[in-house]
Amino acid sequence: MQRITISLDDETARALDGYVRQLDYDSRSEAIRDLVREAVSRQAVAGPRQSCIGVLSYVFDHERRDLARRITHTHHGQHALNLSTLHLHLDASVCLEVAVLRGRTADLREVAHRVSAERGVRFGDLRLIAEPLVDA
Repeated sequence: MQRITISLDDETARALDGYVRQLDYDSRSEAIRDLVREAVSRQAVAGPRQSCIGVLSYVFDHERRDLARRITHTHHGQHALNLSTLHLHLDASVCLEVAVLRGRTADLREVAHRVSAERGVRFGDLRLIAEPLVDA
């Protein structure tokens, strides 16, 4: 572990302290480590050919004509990217699905766009995580 020193203006330091309290971190250092890891991961998945894990969440009206079939067709068309899907019924007509994907950034973004752009999908969100390095 390396020790570094950083300087923050008062407003930024107050914001950091609020963040630490809100998320119940043990220290500023833990919060800053997580923030840096998140920034590094976002940067790592910036390239279209970068291998990554994606979590695609979307809320949709399953009563919408053929929507569930069209979404399923999109996923089947990219079956190699799909690791798992969770389907939840939020009420009588609204569902939440969470699809865990793995592949190139551009391919995951394309699937996310196709699903989110379907008429009847109320919300779609893709979170990308850099492919973790595996120790040999």
